[in-house]
Amino acid sequence: MDYVTLNNGVEMPVLGFGVYQIPAEDTERAVSEALAAGYRLLDTAAAYANEEAVGRAIKSSGVPREDLFVTTKLWVQDAPAEQNARRAFETSLHKLGLDHVDLYLMHQPFGDVYGQWRAMETLHREGLAKAIGVSNFYPDRLVDLIVNNEVTPAVNQVEAHPFFQRADYQELMREHGVRIQSWGGFAEGRNDLFGNALLAGIGEEYGKSVAQVVLRWLTQRGVVAIPKSVRAERMAENLDVFDFRLTEEQMARIATLDTGASLFFDHRDPETVTWLAQRRLEA
Repeated sequence: MDYVTLNNGVEMPVLGFGVYQIPAEDTERAVSEALAAGYRLLDTAAAYANEEAVGRAIKSSGVPREDLFVTTKLWVQDAPAEQNARRAFETSLHKLGLDHVDLYLMHQPFGDVYGQWRAMETLHREGLAKAIGVSNFYPDRLVDLIVNNEVTPAVNQVEAHPFFQRADYQELMREHGVRIQSWGGFAEGRNDLFGNALLAGIGEEYGKSVAQVVLRWLTQRGVVAIPKSVRAERMAENLDVFDFRLTEEQMARIATLDTGASLFFDHRDPETVTWLAQRRLEA
């Protein structure tokens, strides 16, 4: 496994296991199989409603806590978010059955953002969250948060895949010391990603699948990836991407797939903001 070093010196695996959209009743088995396959970075969130199952899998795995890197996320909080965020964090920690998390992310750039961030800074100072970061922040919101607060986010987890590559944004993050992490690395199969002739052709040169080419492309760029699967054989395949390296010419060819636009939703779109606000009321 390769690792990246975050801006506070914490080491993070460059490839992990995500549990978004895995039903709670299937999560414990999936995480147990992922840990058995060798994954050590686990990514969940309060909004996924499966933190308890992740915690059970961790407890039964026998993997030493110091070998794991566990991420969860804070859902949108209204003011006074400093109190609300701590309660939400303590709930997540209890569900996970842990005494700390390795990375705590603000899941959406909405609600009382500054109150949430101040609460997260306090959790970080107390050692309850070894690193803190954000998710779904566009460049303007990220830079605003950086310049107006004491702690710079260690990570920004954003949509990033061959059709929305975020290369310019990755460079901006690098300049500010923020590590980019991808969600939706396979674009959920949209645009016929798994049938893409360019990616399949590159894969044939190495005896690798399209999924493996995409993960190698992400991690080779220094993008932390968290692919999801409920099949043990696919989990193992996704982890088997460190025995080959894409050439500069291949990386350039993959760059031509970039459309520069989201395949899911734009967090700057008023309809998206309204939709997430409604989810906040239900959370």
